[in-house]
Amino acid sequence: MAFPKPPAILASRDLAGAELEQNSPASLLRLHAWMHLARAADNRILELFRQGLIKGTVCGGQGNEALVVPLALLADKAHDVVSFSHRGFGGHLVWSGHLCDHINQYFANAGSPTRAREGNIHHGDPAARSLPMISHLGAMLAPVAGATDAQRRLGRPAVGLAFFGDGSSSTGDVHETLNLASLLSLPVLFVIENNRYAYSTPVREQFAVGTELWKRAAGYGIEGFALDATADPAATARTLAAALAKVRTTGRPLLIEAHTLRLRGHAAYDTGDYLAPGESDAFFAADPLPKYRARLVAEGQAAAVEKIEAELNAFLEACVQASLATPRPTGDAAAMEADVFAPPAPPMSWIPSLDSIPHSALRTPHSENLTTAQALNLAHRKILTERKESLVLGQDIATYGGAFKVTDGLLADFGRARVFNVPLAESACTGWATGLALGGFRPIEEFQFADFSTEAFTQITLNAATMHFRSGAKVPLVLRLPCGGGLTFGSFHSQELESVFLAMPGLKALYPSTPQDAFNALLAAYEDDNPVLLFEHKGLYRRGKHPVAWDANYRDVWMPRHVRAGDFATFVTYGEMTHLAAEACDYFATEYEKTFDLFDLRALAPLRLDAIRSSLERTHRLIVLHEGRRTHGFGAELVARLTEEAFFSLEAAPLRIAALDLPVPFAPELEAAHRPTTEKIIEQIAAWIG
Repeated sequence: MAFPKPPAILASRDLAGAELEQNSPASLLRLHAWMHLARAADNRILELFRQGLIKGTVCGGQGNEALVVPLALLADKAHDVVSFSHRGFGGHLVWSGHLCDHINQYFANAGSPTRAREGNIHHGDPAARSLPMISHLGAMLAPVAGATDAQRRLGRPAVGLAFFGDGSSSTGDVHETLNLASLLSLPVLFVIENNRYAYSTPVREQFAVGTELWKRAAGYGIEGFALDATADPAATARTLAAALAKVRTTGRPLLIEAHTLRLRGHAAYDTGDYLAPGESDAFFAADPLPKYRARLVAEGQAAAVEKIEAELNAFLEACVQASLATPRPTGDAAAMEADVFAPPAPPMSWIPSLDSIPHSALRTPHSENLTTAQALNLAHRKILTERKESLVLGQDIATYGGAFKVTDGLLADFGRARVFNVPLAESACTGWATGLALGGFRPIEEFQFADFSTEAFTQITLNAATMHFRSGAKVPLVLRLPCGGGLTFGSFHSQELESVFLAMPGLKALYPSTPQDAFNALLAAYEDDNPVLLFEHKGLYRRGKHPVAWDANYRDVWMPRHVRAGDFATFVTYGEMTHLAAEACDYFATEYEKTFDLFDLRALAPLRLDAIRSSLERTHRLIVLHEGRRTHGFGAELVARLTEEAFFSLEAAPLRIAALDLPVPFAPELEAAHRPTTEKIIEQIAAWIG
């Protein structure tokens, strides 16, 4: 269906500071037009919600237009990066798209920009650098910082616009990102939309020491100030224009606390009965939109204002009717499942050898055997040498070379612009890496220990992992996770977290068990257009040396590896347990004359189980081994998938071998009792055989 033609006043989505300084009538009317459209559309959407035609949570921006609309108009839509909050409908209208696109989003119909997969204002336009919102508002700041950094690295004079409320200013992500932006000198304009309430909680119940939130800027060594966004919108726009110009010129972040209004409560169902008597009336009395309209009328613009408003109102209603006539989504489950991941990317044009890679940190020629840690270092070097969009980041990975020396020497050979330490702020740094990935780079982030990735759980599972499904945007991001026990590191440095993360959709995962597979896995993960978890068992980093060579079939790491041939049972495992399983197989072949068909999964997501299913059809017995805890462990998923169709052909109940359901204990004697060992694997299989 063709969209209605917008009125001429909407032809321009820009506003220049010079126009404002000159009080250009055209610029003043343009500002009013976009604010009026935002208010009228928000009110109409509220009506449609009350009529039952729009579902979900309708959070209006009524009272916020004099802040978000000027900023959107002043921004450079060709370069800047933004993430609007749920009060930012007017900003969405200005930034990109047709009004019908945005109303379709509220209707969740077939014309929705998110294909009805996200609700109401949870949308954006990543292709135009408008990052879609998640409800964890503090977590939206870091991706804006990352995408802005990406623009600057590409030589573009971009500024980031990061919006968050007085309530979300309390979250750790906000403080992490302000610190990170200051540390890295990222040109981001951070805007606190202070409407005095976090849902129903007033600011006096949010902060123990003062409510002048802008003063926090000093703690991060950046400039900050307060702005009354309920005053004259033109004056507000001039202040914002100066702030944007300063950030663009200096390249330094800036924090604005904008005092604004929330005229309609948190959402459509919010009755506002927590407000003090007369407080709502005071909000409406401070509403800047009618005051600005009255100013234009007083300046002789009454006819122009009335004409513009009539055209906009008619346009709005035409768009509502067009959206009402747009079909509902089909509910195609297969299409939704297909979009959880970005489509497979073609192989990159790698140089088919290792000879050109700098290897000063390896202290050994490529032709000799390597440990897994050295193989991973070599893979980093190949990527950094041949792929200019690659970046490596993490705690202590630069001068020190990483906690396990996997990144040893990379800083010296590739420079701090591409290999850099980050502060202890896993959430903000992962959000920043997500923004870099959205902006055309392909970051590799090392977590010092996999355990610390739990600090970034929201960024990994709700931001990066869902991005393609929600918006169609690709997030090529590798997250390296040194994991596993057996080294006496205790509960907070020994976790196996694959079942935790892979319960969430949108993440791929590789878990190599040999140096060659580790090398191949990093290349395969790097060229994937989705976030990929690379689990690296710490016990394998220096468990012997093995040949590592260029492998044209490096992508085979996404498939299971057949380790041993046998016919008594199908044996499935991964990671360090592959080596223990091989030892157990050798024992049973010698002592019991029973052979097992042993598979190393290598890829945990997506699971490619066809070869293993074929083996199970032949052996009719299944053993699954993993180091993680038994309850809710990854083995349960494997057993379920492999036996759903083969259940009635099984000759024995599946055997699941895993760690005890305990936090990982510290003492070596206790840890050995907790996790699988070769001896315990043999004992359990022997008892199972009977």
